Amino acid sequence: MSNKRVSNKREREYERRRFEKWQARQAEAKARQRRQRIVAGAVVGALVVVIGVVAAVVAGGSDDTAGSPTDPVSPAATAGAPTGEPTNSDLVPAPALAEDRTWTGEITLGQGALGISLDGAAAPQAVANFVTLAQDGFFDGTKCHRLTTDGIYVLQCGDPEGTGMGGPGYSWGPVENAPADEQYPAGTIAMARQSGNGSSMGSQFFIVYDDSRIPSDGAGGYTVFGKVTSGLDVVTAIADAGTADGSTDGSPVSDVIIKGVKIQ
Repeated sequence: MSNKRVSNKREREYERRRFEKWQARQAEAKARQRRQRIVAGAVVGALVVVIGVVAAVVAGGSDDTAGSPTDPVSPAATAGAPTGEPTNSDLVPAPALAEDRTWTGEITLGQGALGISLDGAAAPQAVANFVTLAQDGFFDGTKCHRLTTDGIYVLQCGDPEGTGMGGPGYSWGPVENAPADEQYPAGTIAMARQSGNGSSMGSQFFIVYDDSRIPSDGAGGYTVFGKVTSGLDVVTAIADAGTADGSTDGSPVSDVIIKGVKIQ
């Protein structure tokens, strides 16, 4: 009996050590993933998702925005997708994770909460990406870095750097569920991307706070993956306060920080 108790004790100790090692590996994997996302923000600059280029075009200004190079449009490009089929890396969450269903949740900003609904059937890749990042806490503490108040009416968020140049460490495409009429009603939530590049989406998204017509380009339109179901007045109030430099396209006058994103 004594030998059996000793054996059981050794087995329990062995299992405890195995569990502790597993926990350590999981923690390191999550830490490594977060480091990759942060470090890759600088690398992914050439693929950064930026809606400001469209704002400049709509407003009649230059289409060459600093930090967002404009790619040449291939004559063979078709609406909604770049030339050829994009190959997303293994880092990109699988579209099947969207479960072909509607997701609901809340984005909590420092100024208030937004109720949201995400369409996993119409935009499975975008929803799978957003839900995965949200559940991983990727958006927590990030800044909504860009407010556009003329031509189009959007608040842009989702950049961990808060500069418009950051992302999750990967990019994906093609464009999904873009409006054929180029109309983006108030409350629309859509993915930002690089001008002319349908495979440059990452983590940045924009919230339309007033009806906007956003012209398509060589890559098509912009991936609509959800809508604000409550609290849009919070974004409207942010827009009414204007930008820090008084322009129609810049950072909000007061920092807009995402406190957290809950999705179910």
